[in-house]
Amino acid sequence: MLKSFLSATALSLALTASAFAADLPSYKAPLVAPPPPFTWTGLYGGINIGYGVGNGDQDSGYAVTLFPASFGIPGWTISNDLNGVVGGGQVGYNYQFNPWLVVGLEADLQASDVHSQGTGVGIGTLGTGSAFIPQLNPATSNFVFASQNKSVDWFGTVRARVGVTLPSFPSLLVYGTGGLAYGGVVHSVNASDFFPSARTAFPVVRFGAGAIYGSGGNYDSTRVGWTAGGGVEWSPFTTSPLLKTFSVKLEYLYTDLGSTTIYGSAIGATPGFLPFRPLTAPLSNAGFAYRQASATRFQTVRVGVNWHFNPFAADPVLAKY
Repeated sequence: MLKSFLSATALSLALTASAFAADLPSYKAPLVAPPPPFTWTGLYGGINIGYGVGNGDQDSGYAVTLFPASFGIPGWTISNDLNGVVGGGQVGYNYQFNPWLVVGLEADLQASDVHSQGTGVGIGTLGTGSAFIPQLNPATSNFVFASQNKSVDWFGTVRARVGVTLPSFPSLLVYGTGGLAYGGVVHSVNASDFFPSARTAFPVVRFGAGAIYGSGGNYDSTRVGWTAGGGVEWSPFTTSPLLKTFSVKLEYLYTDLGSTTIYGSAIGATPGFLPFRPLTAPLSNAGFAYRQASATRFQTVRVGVNWHFNPFAADPVLAKY
């Protein structure tokens, strides 16, 4: 009897507990959101620093010398070895069309210490007399000494970017880029023309005091041109909540801002050197005019850091109850 009673009591308690448990609310475990897939899509901005070098251009110049019954056209070249540090910032936007194609637009503005200095010497043969007989004696030729200073004080670009990634390595972007370039170019030239102290007209040589005339010119303005290049950008911390917004890049650009040309002239009085003319003869007018052209072409290699605004972030998934 007692045994039957205990069995019935245990069964009753079990049924009661089961019914009570059935009345309790049901809770589901929270859903854990999978990490969002990496993408380059989005707005970004950053800073960069690098170095620029020129093409080693040889800038040409020449002068036209005007002298009584004489003329000369001395020419020269000046080495244009542009070089210097560059640094600045950039902003841009990328859109990733599929796992391997990324297209974007980027604009940057750079401070620049890219500059060059150089000199050149031109020797022109002068003619004499009514027949303008050329004179090859160095003592009878006029010399032009020219100096040039060139600098790019700042420059900027607006460029399209087209890049590719690998699905197996989506955080590495290899891209080509090209577009508009503009910058502040300063170009100055000084030229001095030396008129010799002797004039030869066979078989007579006349000596007298030489003369030097100088002239300078300056260009300081904004030039517009083009740029093209490529680079590699890498986001190394894609799994870090704090650092996944950063990427690093290495970039090469070739920039061409066209050419600038400086003109100058000078005129004055110098002893007359005409054949058979006495040294006591009155002074004569003489002068020269020159032209110096210079290309502004340089290459830059830059390293940079970009900060991506909310990259590849997904909305949090809330647990359902």
